[in-house]
Amino acid sequence: MNKINIGLIGLGTVGGGVVKVLRDFGNINIKKIAVKNLSKKRNIEGLDESILTDDPFEIVNDKDIQIVVEVIGGTDPAYDLLKTAIENGKHIVTANKELLAKRGEELFCLANEKNVVILYEAAIAGGIPIIMPIKTTLAGNKISKIAGILNGTTNYILTKMEEENVSYETVLKEAQKLGYAETDPTGDVEGFDSAYKIATLATIALKQRVDINRIYREGITKISANDIKFAKELGYRIKLIAVASLNNDGKTDVRVHPMLVPLSNTLSTINDVTNAVLLEGFPVGKVMFAGPGAGEMPTASSVLGDILAIVQNLECPKPLPMMRCNHTVNAVQIPINETINKYYISITAANVPGVIGCIGEICGRSGINLSSVLQKGVDHKNTAEIVVITEKSLEANIQQAIEELKNNKNIVKINNLIRVME
Repeated sequence: MNKINIGLIGLGTVGGGVVKVLRDFGNINIKKIAVKNLSKKRNIEGLDESILTDDPFEIVNDKDIQIVVEVIGGTDPAYDLLKTAIENGKHIVTANKELLAKRGEELFCLANEKNVVILYEAAIAGGIPIIMPIKTTLAGNKISKIAGILNGTTNYILTKMEEENVSYETVLKEAQKLGYAETDPTGDVEGFDSAYKIATLATIALKQRVDINRIYREGITKISANDIKFAKELGYRIKLIAVASLNNDGKTDVRVHPMLVPLSNTLSTINDVTNAVLLEGFPVGKVMFAGPGAGEMPTASSVLGDILAIVQNLECPKPLPMMRCNHTVNAVQIPINETINKYYISITAANVPGVIGCIGEICGRSGINLSSVLQKGVDHKNTAEIVVITEKSLEANIQQAIEELKNNKNIVKINNLIRVME
């Protein structure tokens, strides 16, 4: 059997996992591995250091390498490297969600032109198989909605805040010590990571190209221990949700933000660093995929699956249709102000007669009905924390009511506004 030569760009956590799992496949040879620092000690038993290079262009320009595996992340130099590899007729396997979200359209079009494929199962949900099931088993479905927990760091933080009744800042420090959060956690906690993933996932599932720049994004940094406690009293858990859906006019609603998830919804049970994706479609109904969304071996599992899929089809004159990107329609994306949701509003108000009625009147003037009201005692400043859940309302109307509430003399502070999942 002829050996298939691959080149690996990146030897961090995921790259190391790829090297380890490929040892069990005698027909696949790692010809070269590009690293940043040749002198760095690596915890990979039996690693042949003679195949290491600090010039990744050696890999993408090597005529004997058929598959390039990229696991360095970011857009620079990853875009130039993969573009060069594709131009040289090489197939691509990548775990790079940011690159796919920002420059994927260009790379996929070039890949189609050069008759090669880009596979990226590891870029969406780590070890959870989701892209190929959508393209194969679920191919006959019209998927109308995706809702997912796509970031393990934020899910871990929210889980610990609930379990230990502590602040976001306290849990973040713990997560950084344990290695679940980066020194600079912005990409995770502000929702960028989830936005990159839902941009690509929505493009595949809804069969329309989604523009990452038009995805509404909001992180978890404003979530308090009180929000989590009150949400649970009302029958919800707070999760960072990436959601994409099609409305009756064929327009897409794609966004990432915290949501109160009903305890009856399976997504509310997904804790710690676990990821999950819930799909709704016809004729399948609802299906959920859950599992490890990151980590050395789970992510390496998805990379390996993509490598083997390409290896098995190398003799085909053209890549199988399910391995290609065929979406040419650009999604018409709905701005957040035009979306309709239920809302959780946490308010600190003066302890005066009629204040709850005042909140109801202000909401009513903006066409908003209240579904639940919860008041939590009176503090030493003679203020009370009031939590309301609204019925379905237009986002623009909610924002209008929030502004009026902020200007009311009896409202001390709007603590938080969080959307509620049905």
